[in-house]
Amino acid sequence: MRTEHFLTRLDRAFARLDREPERPAHLQTPRMSRHRVVLLGSTLAFYLAIVVAVLTTSWLVRLDWQIMFFRPYEQWPQLHAFLDYLVVLGQRGPTAVMVAAWLGWRSWRQHTLRPLITLGVSLLLLNITVGAVKLGLGRLGPHYAREIGSAELFAGGDIFPSGHTANAVVTWGILAYLASTVVTRRVLSVVSAVVSLSVGATTVYLGTHWVSDVLLGWSAGLLILLALPWFEPLIARIEAYVFEVRERMRRRVEAGLVPEPVAAALTPLLSAGGKWQRRPVGPVAPAAQPAPAATAAAGHSPVTVRPSAHLPRPHVIRSERTPLTPAGSRRPAHTERAGAAARGTSARPVAGG
Repeated sequence: MRTEHFLTRLDRAFARLDREPERPAHLQTPRMSRHRVVLLGSTLAFYLAIVVAVLTTSWLVRLDWQIMFFRPYEQWPQLHAFLDYLVVLGQRGPTAVMVAAWLGWRSWRQHTLRPLITLGVSLLLLNITVGAVKLGLGRLGPHYAREIGSAELFAGGDIFPSGHTANAVVTWGILAYLASTVVTRRVLSVVSAVVSLSVGATTVYLGTHWVSDVLLGWSAGLLILLALPWFEPLIARIEAYVFEVRERMRRRVEAGLVPEPVAAALTPLLSAGGKWQRRPVGPVAPAAQPAPAATAAAGHSPVTVRPSAHLPRPHVIRSERTPLTPAGSRRPAHTERAGAAARGTSARPVAGG
């Protein structure tokens, strides 16, 4: 049955996750150290300062308008094609798929769901925090600005802070956060910083964001990365819950708790040695050996049947001769051979005659 075959593969995946992790024992889960708390407080103060500067239409808003009138995409048009592709590194969909694929391999390699759950928690925090500020302030982008020198707040927009920038900081920064060694963590921290800075600057070049949008996006993403150690107990509880659900599902499969109509409909297929077999519960007994007398009476040579090595999809053992006729060959007698046999000579010509 296809459903049970799927559950078998899922059970094998979780069985690998049950093994001891390959994560180096000397590298502990990041904690809220004093250094991290200081960085978190400084980043939060910078975040609030940017918001206040935009709300009060300060010099930062004037800088936004000056760069908008400068139009970088017109000053360096040769960079436009390349930067159109570079900005994709900040889009939520493509980056989430790429990073999730890498972290999925890490989860399989280290036998833990922590990398994938950490990515999910960080993206959820990103959507909640950044999305709430975007909708609350409602700022319009440079291409939709209506009044020169205005902060363009509470006008129905959704570009403050920059989602591209914040997503680049979180998505690529999570790789450094989950690094297995100290050296790898430092290298990935530099790479993620360069990528997030490049994505933020690219949005300013393309004219889709103000400079203040990018500054707030950097701060928002960094706040999430710095606060992740506070969510480590939640991540551990989610992982434990997933394994608990898996264990309950495994017990139901082993107990044969399958709906009766489905089992009745698949009984002919399962009993006929079909492709999809029900996984047996308990130890697998070897297949019964055919009796020599029975096989001789049927005109077949005894065939040794070995138990299948693949429980979900056992191989169908087939004898050398398909039992369509009771005994003897299915080929009709050749007339030439029959005549030669009657004369006592061979029907094949003799070489050299």
